[in-house]
Amino acid sequence: MTDTFTPGERDLLLIVDVQNDFCPGGALAVPRGDEVGPVINALAGKFAHVVLTQDWHPRGHSSFASSHPGSKPFETIEVAYGQQVMWPDHCVQGTRGAAFRDDLHADRAEIVLRKGYHREIDSYSAFYENDRKTRTGLAGYLRERGLTRVFLAGLAFDFCVRYSAEDAHREGFEAVVIEDACRAIDLNGSAEDTRVLFKKLGIRCVSANAIGA
Repeated sequence: MTDTFTPGERDLLLIVDVQNDFCPGGALAVPRGDEVGPVINALAGKFAHVVLTQDWHPRGHSSFASSHPGSKPFETIEVAYGQQVMWPDHCVQGTRGAAFRDDLHADRAEIVLRKGYHREIDSYSAFYENDRKTRTGLAGYLRERGLTRVFLAGLAFDFCVRYSAEDAHREGFEAVVIEDACRAIDLNGSAEDTRVLFKKLGIRCVSANAIGA
């Protein structure tokens, strides 16, 4: 984590899923997820362009263990598009759990991208749903705006941040993950697996201190 960056007009801060249900006390709490807000707020002031993602599930979403009789949260099942982790019901549309944390300065965002609203497909990535075919439209938005580098922060490091960074890279954008502005679920070693993947793809992980004014 020795690289330093000064954000410019072609850079975007992508803030991933900093919502109540992903923080302590929420339905799918990421350990210490409540700690990212102040770090992200400080970062957001350094970027001209900010996008927020928001997990936005209908009731009875197919990724909920409660939608599959006999399934338990955090086990993996086979679905039409491959393997899918079963989650507790979370980020249900219109609920307090789906709202952004009160301490997140969400007014810095140029757009809010909602994902996971198709009942039959989960969506970790800000770019693609979990079938790896259905696009969210974010890549097209970034290209039309002339943005070329994506800095990522938020929840969770090893799921929605991971897939968003991987797909940013896949779409031809430079992806940089600000790791201390993220927190991980770390399901069966998924945090270390994410670091290994990022290294393989050439996706850099940096600290918030590496982002200049």
